[in-house]
Amino acid sequence: MPDRGGGPHGPRIRVGRPSRRARTLLMTLGVLAVLAMAFVMFSGFWTDWLWYRSVHYSSVFTTTLWTKIGLFFVFGLLMAAAVGVNVYLAHRLRPPLSAMSVEQQSLDRYRMGIAPYKKWVLLTVCALVGLIAGASASSQWRTWLLWTNSTSFGTKDPQFHVDIAFYAFDLPWYRFLLSFGFAAVVLSLLAAALVHYLYGGLRLTSPGGRATAAATGHLSVLLGLFVTLKAVAYWLDRYSLAVKSGNLRSGDWTGLRYVDANAYLPAKTILFAIAIICALLFFATLWRRTWSLPLIGFGLMVLSAILIGGLYPAIVQKFQVQPNEAAKEQPYIQKNIDATREAYGIAGTEGSSYTGTNPVDDGNRQQLRAASDTTASIRLLDPNVVSPTFQQLQKVKGYYAFPSTLDVDRYTLDGKEQDTVVGLRELNLAGIPQHSWINDHFKYTHGYGVVAAKGTTATEGGEKTGGEPVFTEYDLPTKGMLGRYEQRIYYGEETKQWSIVGDKTTPEIDYTNDYGERTYTYTGNSGVALKNPVTRLAYAVSFGEPQIFYSGAVGDDSRILYNRTPKERVEAVAPWLTIDGDSYPAVVDHRVVWIVDAYTTSNGYPYSSRTTLGDTTADSLTDGQRAVLAQQNQVNYIRNSVKATVDAFTGRVTLYQWDSKDPVLKTWMKAFPNTVQPKSKISDDLMAHLRYPQDLFKVQRQLLTRYHVTKASTFYSGSEVWQVPNDPAAKTGKAVPPYYLSLRMPEQSGQTFSLTSTYTLNRRDNLGAFMAVNADATSKDYGTIRLLTLPSNTQVYGPQQVQAQFNSDPAVAEKIKLLSGGGGSTIEYGNLLTIPLEGGLLYVEPVYLRGADLNYPLLKKVLVWYGGRVEFEDTLGEALNALFGTASGGTTPPPATGGGGGTEPPAAGNPTVAQALEDAQEAYDAGQKALKEGDWGAYGQAQKDLADALKRAQKAEQQAQKTG
Repeated sequence: MPDRGGGPHGPRIRVGRPSRRARTLLMTLGVLAVLAMAFVMFSGFWTDWLWYRSVHYSSVFTTTLWTKIGLFFVFGLLMAAAVGVNVYLAHRLRPPLSAMSVEQQSLDRYRMGIAPYKKWVLLTVCALVGLIAGASASSQWRTWLLWTNSTSFGTKDPQFHVDIAFYAFDLPWYRFLLSFGFAAVVLSLLAAALVHYLYGGLRLTSPGGRATAAATGHLSVLLGLFVTLKAVAYWLDRYSLAVKSGNLRSGDWTGLRYVDANAYLPAKTILFAIAIICALLFFATLWRRTWSLPLIGFGLMVLSAILIGGLYPAIVQKFQVQPNEAAKEQPYIQKNIDATREAYGIAGTEGSSYTGTNPVDDGNRQQLRAASDTTASIRLLDPNVVSPTFQQLQKVKGYYAFPSTLDVDRYTLDGKEQDTVVGLRELNLAGIPQHSWINDHFKYTHGYGVVAAKGTTATEGGEKTGGEPVFTEYDLPTKGMLGRYEQRIYYGEETKQWSIVGDKTTPEIDYTNDYGERTYTYTGNSGVALKNPVTRLAYAVSFGEPQIFYSGAVGDDSRILYNRTPKERVEAVAPWLTIDGDSYPAVVDHRVVWIVDAYTTSNGYPYSSRTTLGDTTADSLTDGQRAVLAQQNQVNYIRNSVKATVDAFTGRVTLYQWDSKDPVLKTWMKAFPNTVQPKSKISDDLMAHLRYPQDLFKVQRQLLTRYHVTKASTFYSGSEVWQVPNDPAAKTGKAVPPYYLSLRMPEQSGQTFSLTSTYTLNRRDNLGAFMAVNADATSKDYGTIRLLTLPSNTQVYGPQQVQAQFNSDPAVAEKIKLLSGGGGSTIEYGNLLTIPLEGGLLYVEPVYLRGADLNYPLLKKVLVWYGGRVEFEDTLGEALNALFGTASGGTTPPPATGGGGGTEPPAAGNPTVAQALEDAQEAYDAGQKALKEGDWGAYGQAQKDLADALKRAQKAEQQAQKTG
């Protein structure tokens, strides 16, 4: 036994080894600690596997997992082997240490210290670089699957005449392999040089040769490999020019320009040849044992890269391109236009001329009034405004809620398809009367029912509705137009907490009505069964909720539901898709399903300009109301290739192939077979509710601000650039959102469910174009984009200008004042709809009143504008009658001369009217500038000036009519 303490004559303390029982206990505790840590790490993996199995997409989990594991081990082992072999070779090629220099003597202590642990040091270094390389490679699982399952586009790029699949699928993988090769060679070179130096193969201060022949040969081979990889990089750089981003005077740019095709491209080819020669010189040192020629070659390569790859293109750009850029760049601009329009699905979009102006006179009043009824089903109920009204009138209980932005769909009512505003009564945990672990996760588990209202006749019956929506599906349980369907909502956009359901000993609260509280026990097969104690323990650890493991409320029939939003579920089962920011509910085949639009994207379409999805899809509704699509995801190719559904009761996810021609989708379907159903599996009932997605429309809308132009010369000049106007009813300064509307465009024979938006001229508020896409999936020309281009030399009022006229019209202002009553009530404006009507433009805007004693808005008035006339009435019909001067029954009363909010268009050639309108425009512009700068005093003065100018214009016009 070892002794501790005491001197020669002092007491000795004997320190004994721990007893066998103590050692056994310590070993047991250590093993349990290791097992506990392993279980914690394993629980996340295990619960993920159980979830994927529960949704019947286990193949997605296994394919992704094995791909990541395979890449991790293959590239991890390759990197470890590369570094390990070179370290081993450097050690084997070390020289004998016969003559010890001062430098070698100082290194000797390091050699002596490492000697007993050489194998462990080598294994540690190899393991470390292998783990880092493997982790990096595993993140490339998407790139690997795209490369191994590549599908041809059937289209070749205009420069190299290579199929676009090479750029989209092959080039990214080759780039990864190249970067991995560079990393392996550099790490091997550094490790080998360090070992050679440590063991005398390289000498920095000792007299004589600086490197042994063995070290020279070894390091030269590694340098030769590095230069060889650089040659490969130069060759791939040639193709990368077709997808590189840059800037041109006309804006952002993707693809080759004149300087790329005539300077960079030949430079890369020359540098490739020089790099090959330089690499051969390095390999030749195996026989020559001197670095003189390789170093000369390497210096020549560096100098060539500076002169040929940098200076020469700069000279070409400065002296050939800039003096005549428009002519030099024209062929490449045309390639960019064609590729961009094809990549974003706007290749067939052509604008048609539209006057945008049509004054109202005695000869066309009845025609305009009749056309206003047939051209569009004008949706007054704004889904972005009326959610509080749904909340107040239809949520029934505090633990239910509607989303802040409702959805527009189509349902057949009284034999006629109508635009309908819909929302689900989802669970709102914040409204639970008493919070507890049981209430939050076992009792309150689901929402209940669909609520729907007519979109076009919200003021039906005049004051009978009091401005409330006309509900077509209502109450709890719901009743109305939808008939019988499963009303319980276990999965929804606002259902983000996990719940445990299915055990009869802990029934759920189904709903509460006049007959009391109704309970329910979940009968679906969704979620993960918790019968197994190991599974319960795994979820307790994974969720950080130990009560899941030991609570008596969790029984053999219990199932845990999580990942409950439609977006989460579709993203999980199809991680290769980009999900639209707006999922919407529909009643399909007697079940409530969420319909989710999903996109396949690529960033490798040659010549196609890139766009950042998060910026492009942002508008006035994405600030806390609606999700933004893929915040920083930059792409230059997009297709709405998949339509997905999520059952609101069972959570079942179904993916349907919507675009059967998309090569990106075909590639992913090869990588994940049997996960996407063919389009033929879509039922007729589901097809009736599919629509054109908003986010794709917004991406295309933004691209068309520039790419509606098809001629390179016009594109370069930028004279025809449009802009998406800001939402005139919002204070955020964000783009106006697109609106769903049943509409008949000028060349169409009947109304079609459409998605619409407007453009204004660049840096001006005048209307530049009107855009509509056929959003009805049952229509033959679904997805057809129609553009009405307005003349740029004529003043056609845009949304902000019309809103300014609404705000400054004296008669409207007086009625607004009377409506609000000055008692704390507030006015809210709904969506300002733009409708092409008989050569002119009809603007319609619902006006809501939020009373001082109400916390929800009611539709009270309707603003309309056409041909410079403004009307403000209780109902849409009354407003249109006043606008076009026709009473119900088709009679034609005298033209309105004000008083009712109407103003005739200005008399042609009247200088007073013209000057007043010019002053009005200046006042409006000053107001917008002040608004952007936050100068509210200047903004108020500008609004006064605007009102004064419009009054002068109206007075001069009336005077002209009297004297005429």
